[in-house]
Amino acid sequence: MASKRRQERIATSRLTLPITVVYGMVVALAAGTIQQGLWVQAASLFIATGMIAILNNRYSLIRVYSRMLSCTYLLLSAMVCFRTSSTDGTIVTLCTIAFYLFLFQAYQNRYGAASIFYAFTMIGIASIFFVKILYFVPFLWIALIGFILAFSLRTFVASILGLLFPYWFVAGYAVYTNSLPKLWTHFSDLAVLCDFSYYHQVTEHQIVTFSFIAILGLAGIIHFLRNSYKDKIKTRMFYETFIMMQVVTTIFIVLQPQLYGFLIHIMIITTAILFGHFLALTRTWFTNIVFHVVIVLILLLTAYNLWIPSLLF
Repeated sequence: MASKRRQERIATSRLTLPITVVYGMVVALAAGTIQQGLWVQAASLFIATGMIAILNNRYSLIRVYSRMLSCTYLLLSAMVCFRTSSTDGTIVTLCTIAFYLFLFQAYQNRYGAASIFYAFTMIGIASIFFVKILYFVPFLWIALIGFILAFSLRTFVASILGLLFPYWFVAGYAVYTNSLPKLWTHFSDLAVLCDFSYYHQVTEHQIVTFSFIAILGLAGIIHFLRNSYKDKIKTRMFYETFIMMQVVTTIFIVLQPQLYGFLIHIMIITTAILFGHFLALTRTWFTNIVFHVVIVLILLLTAYNLWIPSLLF
């Protein structure tokens, strides 16, 4: 019997996630969690990692035992988290993962209004802190129609009610505090679809990090499309949802680079799932080399984002 390559041993080991969590704690401390009071960002990093693990377990996103999805998410998030994260951004990230958890419950259930309501309520909550996440809604409806196979008048209405539900409370508070005009201003940001004026402020760190994550996402997409026949139809539909969101988010970052701090974390969710699938299910000598190269690059980029200032400014 041929011995397993290191990639396969790590991908299927029960120690991989605990070791990665320890690594994440070290990065959090090195980023100044204590000195700068980044407790919310640090806590959300590990909560989101746990939610990715739940997503993997609940919907069998990988057909073998592996924690590579959550480990990849933790590694990529730690790589950028403490340079770009805000409290608002962490809430948006958690809501996005929760959206997928609820959305997939409605698979092939045109009467699953409750799951769709909860899923889109997560997007509604996220939009309070990042209103332009509402740009994703038409694509989420496309996923509901083409991939989740749960679109009906009932679920469509549930999605709209879910989006509006958080604003019933926000609007009530705005009326109570006589700050209703601020609510209209909040939505006026949706009128600006492209803002190329920010390109001169894009940093070297953002370019390098975005490019690296985009390449990993592309590798994950290519791998999945070549090997999707090995997965169940249900799993394929879920991954096609992630692929669509990966492409849309990538384009969104290019069009609105000023929103990098929010969008890069949404992109990391889909990238981690797509590339984690690649790491967990490939077994060749070439992918073993890729695995080691990617780990080294992640470590180098983490150090780069933490301690090396941008050379562009």
